[in-house]
Amino acid sequence: MMLAKLLSKIYKKNGIILIDHQGQKYICGKPDLNNPITVKLLKKDLNWKLVLNPDLNFPEAYMRGEIKIENASLIDFLNITFENIGRKEINNFGYFMKTFFHAWRYISNYNLPERSKKNIRHHYDIGEELYDLFLDKKHRQYSCAYFTSENESLEDAQQNKINHIIKKLNLKPGQKVLDIGCGWGGMAFEIAKQSQCEVTGISLSENQINYCRKKAKELKLDNQVRFELSDYREIKDKYDRIVSVGAFEHFGKKFYKTFFAKIKNIMTDDGICLLHTIGSVDQPGPVQPFIQKYIFPGGIIPSLSDMITPIEKTGLILSDCETLIHHYDKTLKAWLDRFTQNKEKAKYLYDKEFVRMWEFYLASCSAAFKFRDLVVYQLQLVKNFTSLPSNRRNYIYQ
Repeated sequence: MMLAKLLSKIYKKNGIILIDHQGQKYICGKPDLNNPITVKLLKKDLNWKLVLNPDLNFPEAYMRGEIKIENASLIDFLNITFENIGRKEINNFGYFMKTFFHAWRYISNYNLPERSKKNIRHHYDIGEELYDLFLDKKHRQYSCAYFTSENESLEDAQQNKINHIIKKLNLKPGQKVLDIGCGWGGMAFEIAKQSQCEVTGISLSENQINYCRKKAKELKLDNQVRFELSDYREIKDKYDRIVSVGAFEHFGKKFYKTFFAKIKNIMTDDGICLLHTIGSVDQPGPVQPFIQKYIFPGGIIPSLSDMITPIEKTGLILSDCETLIHHYDKTLKAWLDRFTQNKEKAKYLYDKEFVRMWEFYLASCSAAFKFRDLVVYQLQLVKNFTSLPSNRRNYIYQ
């Protein structure tokens, strides 16, 4: 069986028992035979589909209930699998398939404003109830938290992230701040509360903007914070500070230079921009097909080199770069735990296939951040050497 041979090569540490649709068992790697992780394939064609394009065919089969995992959770299975794969590819043919479709997508896909709106609404306008099932209750942050200890709550870790970014912005009372991709407003509201700045948040999600405007009135911050349904390319006002958390992944490589040129154009001469984005520590490569097809259409994870070249071409200065490692895997695991606890509610709101899809999304991303190439980059950008205090990072940690 080709799939069993492939898995046996992958599992250098630990292993699984694979059972095909006829009940034939295969030992792959070195599983604990007293209580082995067991993967059952319920359809015959999975024997070859999982070899040809495992990055897409495995999650699709899991969504349809054609794969069952016993003696372990989905994330347990993905963790040991990704730990064995590391930063390599599963196999050469699977990598070829990803590369081919990535190349076609690059040729055919343009994240122009209307396409961007459609892509964003695919994910963020599918129902407010979904996000209440797994995000933190305080700020509804849908981005990497910042954990200062192993036992920290998700709510505290998200507050840490917000505080860390606010420090990096070095805010002064009365400044104008732009939040690009403001989500449900948590960052914008905290900036307003902590700094006495005037904040504008923009998003392409109607649900998010409506939520933010309502929340601003509840918090009595609507005279200090405003929200607009707008694309970053449409912004014309000048801002002292610009922050963007978790939006850059949606812009597309063709528009990286457009984005950084816009930042330079709308930022004051002594301004500061803080860009927080998922990134890869590897050289540029193809996208994950399951995430692209089902979760974030139009999205792509940049490598650091993808961002540095357009930053240099626009004349912006990279004044600081921090790489957050082993923070997003913890964030995603916390989201997964909360979603799993609310699985029955999710089935009622959507259906079983959607629940399995969302479970795979959260679990696979957590495992990828833990064992593969994914990190979070925080890039601080300025136009002049004099934009920041000369004592470097002291102003952040004081």
